[in-house]
Amino acid sequence: MHTERPHIVPKYVIYGFFLLGLISAVAFRSLIIFQHVEPRWVRPVWYVGIIGYCFFFLYRYRISKKRKRTVDEFRLIEKLKSGDSLSDEDRKVLLYLLSSIKASLEDMNYAVIFLLSVAAIIADLVLSALG
Repeated sequence: MHTERPHIVPKYVIYGFFLLGLISAVAFRSLIIFQHVEPRWVRPVWYVGIIGYCFFFLYRYRISKKRKRTVDEFRLIEKLKSGDSLSDEDRKVLLYLLSSIKASLEDMNYAVIFLLSVAAIIADLVLSALG
């Protein structure tokens, strides 16, 4: 009936993809500086950012699809709405979903990208004013 119960990936995978996303975010936000300081580096840095984001967002897409598929396969929303009792397996799956959300660094990723974006805007304004 159900596929194998989902599980959270190891911490090193979570932190590895967080680091990849961070490197990509830094690469994109540093383009404005390279444009002013060393234009020859714009293209290589852009490739670092875009390739990193391709892998990072593919990973995030797979996590999102896995969570949604789990909710659908175990009919968790229907069971909660109808008041049906949850099986031990349902409880384990709900524990996975909640733990997965809790273990995710996506909120930290959003905060870092926001701060780097503000820093990039400030850097561009300062560098444009200087010259």
